[in-house]
Amino acid sequence: MLRFIPRVFACLALGSVSLMTIAAEPTVPYVPTPQEVVDKMLDMAKVTPNDYLIDLGSGDGRIVVTAAKKFGARGFGVDLNPVRIREAVENALKNGVSDRAEFFQRNLFETDLGGASVITMYLLPRVNMELRPKLLNLQPGTRIVSHDFDMDDWKPEETVHMNVKEKYGSAGGSSSVYFWIVPAKVAGAWEWQLTVGGKVQTYELALEQKFQMLSGTLRINGGLFKLGEAKLRGDQISFSASAEINGVTTKQTFSGRVSGDKIFGSVALAGTRAQSQLEWSASRGAKAAALVTKPVLAAVH
Repeated sequence: MLRFIPRVFACLALGSVSLMTIAAEPTVPYVPTPQEVVDKMLDMAKVTPNDYLIDLGSGDGRIVVTAAKKFGARGFGVDLNPVRIREAVENALKNGVSDRAEFFQRNLFETDLGGASVITMYLLPRVNMELRPKLLNLQPGTRIVSHDFDMDDWKPEETVHMNVKEKYGSAGGSSSVYFWIVPAKVAGAWEWQLTVGGKVQTYELALEQKFQMLSGTLRINGGLFKLGEAKLRGDQISFSASAEINGVTTKQTFSGRVSGDKIFGSVALAGTRAQSQLEWSASRGAKAAALVTKPVLAAVH
């Protein structure tokens, strides 16, 4: 059980649970996270040698060391306790990954996270919520994993519950692992055009967003159609609608990549007379008069 000490900042790392003062004074004992939980966190984040991982509150460094040794990733950990930093540096040296795993005595709130493709943490709920705005401003597609504590109404993409024999030493206990992908910011009005059946169709998409959850409306040539299956995963967006085009009801399934105020992707059209796939691109808040797509695949039957 963690003990809460007056004026102590609680910082729980994926690799450890540490209690430390803001002034980085010597800390009280910490509780290491079992290795099987560390492995599960990295598996859920699908860490690869191409990743750069930052561990917030890194303790003895086991998360960054494991990411470097087992998955070939690079990265660093931050912790306020100089004792934990020394342990982490020794851990990296012992495992032969000092060139890929670094550790810094630093306040996690003052740490630049912009270079990370993966963020790992084991933080108290209050700290998670204080960090959440900063995490949501990271590059869309950044993966985040947290041990035991979620982020309130920012629902995870995946949650795993596991029984762990080595948790809290040999006492054992249960762990929850939460996984998120930072979503692109897509709220607003989007416009584009498609040439379907030789005629230009004008689209207006109005999106509302709560984290990765989307809702909205779609107008085609001024007619309002139900927006279905709207999904956002990092910078990847998809949605569909069934609309009457040139007198034929056609299901249109859009998918694309969000890049700032642009979306680039493809749309599959399926109707009774024809099936086709077109390239499409949309602009947020701008007229789409010039955005007429070119067909890349078509099959008419």
